[in-house]
Amino acid sequence: MENNNETLVGLLSHYSPTGSVKNAADFLVQKMEMIGFDKSTTDSIGNVIGIKGNGPNQIVMLGHIDTVPGEIQVYQEGDVLYGRGAVDAKGSLAAFTDAIAAVSIHSDWQLIVIGAMDEEGESNGARFICDQYQPKFVIIGEPSQWNRITLGYKGVQNSILSVQKSKTHSSIGKSSCDILLENWQQLRFQVNQFNDGKSMFDQILASVVKMDGKAEDFEMEAEMVISTRLPESITPKIWVNDWLGKMQDVQVSTSNPGIPAFKADKNSTLARAFLGAIRSGGGLPGFVNKSGTSDMNIVMPKWQCPVVAYGPGDSTLDHTPNEHINIREYWQAVDILKTVLIRLGVGSLLQ
Repeated sequence: MENNNETLVGLLSHYSPTGSVKNAADFLVQKMEMIGFDKSTTDSIGNVIGIKGNGPNQIVMLGHIDTVPGEIQVYQEGDVLYGRGAVDAKGSLAAFTDAIAAVSIHSDWQLIVIGAMDEEGESNGARFICDQYQPKFVIIGEPSQWNRITLGYKGVQNSILSVQKSKTHSSIGKSSCDILLENWQQLRFQVNQFNDGKSMFDQILASVVKMDGKAEDFEMEAEMVISTRLPESITPKIWVNDWLGKMQDVQVSTSNPGIPAFKADKNSTLARAFLGAIRSGGGLPGFVNKSGTSDMNIVMPKWQCPVVAYGPGDSTLDHTPNEHINIREYWQAVDILKTVLIRLGVGSLLQ
C-alpha cells in the first residue's frame, strides 16, 4: 500500500461500528494534525472535528466515522482496497481530509470536516452539531461514484401495527393475525395505486421488518413492525395519521417521530461547481436520488444552504461482506473536491 493512501487505509484499519468509534476517531484527529489542519479534536459526544482556516464563511464537509457491524479484513488487490467502511462512508471522509490538506484556504473562509458518530444509528452526531455551525455550503460524505452527486434522500418512518381481540374458535371468526394481514394487504393496494407512474424517489416504499402472533388464555394478539421510506410529498406525520391511522381495528405506535425526505437544488452554486469540476476531470456528471436516508435529512432543515452529497465508491456495496473501493476512483474524487473548492473561491492548491 502506498504512503499516500494512509488516511484511507488508516481509517479502514480502525474498525468502528456504531458505538465503538473512539480508536478510529483518535486516528483521524492525529492524522489531521499531521497533514496541516489548524485544529483537530473530538467534541463532547465523539464527533471528529477538523478545521482549516479562520474566516467567517464556513463550508461543512459532513461525513461519518461509524460503520455497520461486520469487520472485514483490510487488504489491497491491485487497485481495489477492501475493508468495512471503504464505501460507506470512510472513503468519503478520508477524501474530504486529503482534499483539504492539499488546499491553502483564503482568509475569508473556514473549512470544517466532521466525522460524525452514530450515522448508522440514530444520527445523534449530526443532531448534536446542528446548532453549532452556520455554513454557506455543505457537502455530505456518502458514496455517489466520482462523477455523480446525490441531491435527495427519502424520509423514513418505523411503525408498529398491532391487533388485540378476544379469542374465538377458528371456525367462527377471524384471528388477530387475519385482521392485521387484511389491513396490510389493503394498505399495500393503496400504496401501489399511489406509486403507479411515479419515480422511485416519489414513491412510498413500505416493507415488513418483523411479524408475530400469539394467543394466551382469552386474548389473541398480532404485531407487525414496518419500515417505510417516504417521498417529499408525504411527511412521517402524514403517513402515520392519514395512512396507517385509517386502518380498521389496528393500533399504530411509533418509537420516534420519523425523518422527512430532503432534496437539494440542482441549480445551486455548489452543484454547478461540482458539475464543472467533474467535466474538467474528464467525467460525464450525473445526479442521483437515493432510497435511503442520510445525515443530509437531519442537518439541512436547520442549515438551509446549498448542499450535495458526494464521495467515491459504489453504494450497492454498502453494508455488504464484500465492501471495497477502487483506489484510482478515490483519488479522482479527491481531485474533484479540490477543484470544487477552487471554483468556489475558497482556496488554491498548495505548491
